[in-house]
Amino acid sequence: MFKQVIEAMEVLDSASVSGKDVSALLKSRGLEDVIVKTLRGEKGKTDFVRIRIPGVRGKTVKGDVPTLGVLGRLGGVGARPEMMGLVSDADGAITAVATALKLADMRSKGDALLGDVVIGTHICPNAPTIPHKPVPFMGSPVAFAEIGREEVTSDMDAILSIDTTKGNRIAKWRGFAITPTAKEGWLLRVSDDLITIMEIVTGRNARVCPITTQDITPYGNGIDHINSIMQPCTITDKPVVGVAITTESTVPGCATGASHPTDIEEATRFCVEVAKAYGKGMCSFYNEAEWHIIENKYGALKLLQTLGH
Repeated sequence: MFKQVIEAMEVLDSASVSGKDVSALLKSRGLEDVIVKTLRGEKGKTDFVRIRIPGVRGKTVKGDVPTLGVLGRLGGVGARPEMMGLVSDADGAITAVATALKLADMRSKGDALLGDVVIGTHICPNAPTIPHKPVPFMGSPVAFAEIGREEVTSDMDAILSIDTTKGNRIAKWRGFAITPTAKEGWLLRVSDDLITIMEIVTGRNARVCPITTQDITPYGNGIDHINSIMQPCTITDKPVVGVAITTESTVPGCATGASHPTDIEEATRFCVEVAKAYGKGMCSFYNEAEWHIIENKYGALKLLQTLGH
């Protein structure tokens, strides 16, 4: 899927890129349901983009196949004027746009998925940065909570949340990793089905990004987070799995020249394969029988989805 990844990088690597540019590219490939909404905050604005790709038996056509959400998370695709060019933090947006392009190309060639896929990301070429150790984080011109409310839709039955995860000292390999499943304040065991798909896609043993309970609480509570990769799980009761694009070295989110097309291509291919399997009922994000036991014995931990006491 290098073609789609390169196309996504080309359109996003611009000082003036907007949601309309991304929408035009997607619509030129036959995707009709593309919404662009400008969000404004104290530090600027960003264009939120939502793409809905209908499945042949998806909810859009009143079918019975569940909907997969694919979210490209980031602060911004650029950090101008401090940094010139596409920043490392853009990987989530690149992957989301490339996934949409690939699914569009598949549809045009007769390979439409069974279920709907809803893809969301936002486009900001001049996002602020935030001091953070060991390396600076990318900030966002709009509060992450507001972006999250746009990202997560009520019809999503499971969510892949893609985010650059390079500014840490715990997930240290080139490529991508998946997280355990988060649901209603619980960190559940890593999905066997997603591990299988990951190993097929990469040809390697699965890599799991370690996250903690802190990481599945909302931003703004004064607690450290690995990054914003798990923030969608604070908004929904549906299962969320992070797709973390990683590096061996510690790389700031605001660094340029640090996006690796090979790694993004693997992550994109993983998202497409999950979408295929999820619509066929061949991929579960969590064990439902085990979840019922958890609910009966302990109950949900929804307090962790809030800012707390």
